[in-house]
Amino acid sequence: MTSNPFRVPDRRSAVVGVVLFAIAAVTYWDASRMVVRAGYGMGANTTSYFVAVLFALLAIGHLVSAFKPSNYEAETADWKAVGFIAIALTGLVATIWFGGGFILGSTLLFAFTARAFGLAALPFDICLGLGIGAVVFLFFNKLLTLALPMGPLERLL
Repeated sequence: MTSNPFRVPDRRSAVVGVVLFAIAAVTYWDASRMVVRAGYGMGANTTSYFVAVLFALLAIGHLVSAFKPSNYEAETADWKAVGFIAIALTGLVATIWFGGGFILGSTLLFAFTARAFGLAALPFDICLGLGIGAVVFLFFNKLLTLALPMGPLERLL
């Protein structure tokens, strides 16, 4: 029996690689259009260029993985977990957008992400997320003096 020298690439990895290249290109383009505000040192555009390079490296890795021969069978996606992650990210963005602040948004992010990974103790996860969110907020806002989105809980601190 002869084996076929041509192998069909893993479409999922190839699509992710192409999407990551597109994100890298948009990030690079955005960095090139930033107005440099700092007169010395590295500006915000330097970080954006670095992130664009990281996205490009991830894209290359996915494309190499897509065309590399392998003997493994791809697992099916856990769409329930993907849905919980989508709810978590949407909750974070919506909470910050509507003025709920960083702590409440990160609490929702933590609780729903923990649920996506199989933890079913939502009240405990909410309490833990509140604690972690408050510590992170205090670290960035008070110690590093970086402004995070303010909401009612942040104003109490």
